[in-house]
Amino acid sequence: MSQLNKECLPEGFTYFPQVISFDKSLALYEHLTTSLPWQQPKIQVYGKYHFIPRLQCFVADPSVHYGYSGKSLDNVPWLPALDAMRQRLKSQYDKAFNALLVNWYRDGMDTMGWHSDDEKELGNKPLIASVSLGAPRLFKIRHRQTREVTSFMLETGSLLIMSGDSQHDYEHSLPKQTKVKQGRINLTFRTVG
Repeated sequence: MSQLNKECLPEGFTYFPQVISFDKSLALYEHLTTSLPWQQPKIQVYGKYHFIPRLQCFVADPSVHYGYSGKSLDNVPWLPALDAMRQRLKSQYDKAFNALLVNWYRDGMDTMGWHSDDEKELGNKPLIASVSLGAPRLFKIRHRQTREVTSFMLETGSLLIMSGDSQHDYEHSLPKQTKVKQGRINLTFRTVG
């Protein structure tokens, strides 16, 4: 696997531009748009409830329970294509991923604000494998103390590994990009304890 120059990314982040071929990544994107039971939950921000600016699905083993922002997510069984990807990642990283948060950004107006995947269920130093399918989108990483920002494009078929202290020391986001008219699906494989 080739990767983005390590010096370009903060410690704990490793980017592999093409782990799935262009054609296979777009075919999987199309398959998932019609095969998953998408939801758009509401979250409370400054005392008001708002729909999150994306669609979402939580795929997990039956015993796994997970949530964020005070919301618990309902489990959906593993689709064969997603389970096969999970098994490949397990063998590559020796990590038993038991959950997958899937976000569908329907176009550049759908976003994810600054956050860290630091819920206690993920453990102290989680390893998160993030696969991108569909339209390229800008991804930003911000150091919690210095506020220094690193930005790069997540391409279709790419893999971003976040490990070590990445969730403790940094936040990340997917900002609004009004010129992006196509959709992107992000698969974040996790181990929920």
